[in-house]
Amino acid sequence: MGFFSFLLLGLIAGAIAKLILPGKQGGGWFVTLLLGVVGALLGGWLGGLLFNINLEGFFSWQSWLLAIGGSIIVLLVYGLITGRKKA
Repeated sequence: MGFFSFLLLGLIAGAIAKLILPGKQGGGWFVTLLLGVVGALLGGWLGGLLFNINLEGFFSWQSWLLAIGGSIIVLLVYGLITGRKKA
């Protein structure tokens, strides 16, 4: 997967993670991009470590699920650190 497709995957995964989690998360599109990319890295690393999954394709459902899952984890940690407010 190329650099720009990885950034796009991270941005979309971060946005989906924000939609899935309840409450209001701070940060705009740039924070969403950063958290999504970090989440995609975390999800890909955990997927490769735990499940021996090879993540090469942008349109692979495994890539998307792991990126979104990793983004949810990163967003939860970010919310704990910044004191996210419940809606």
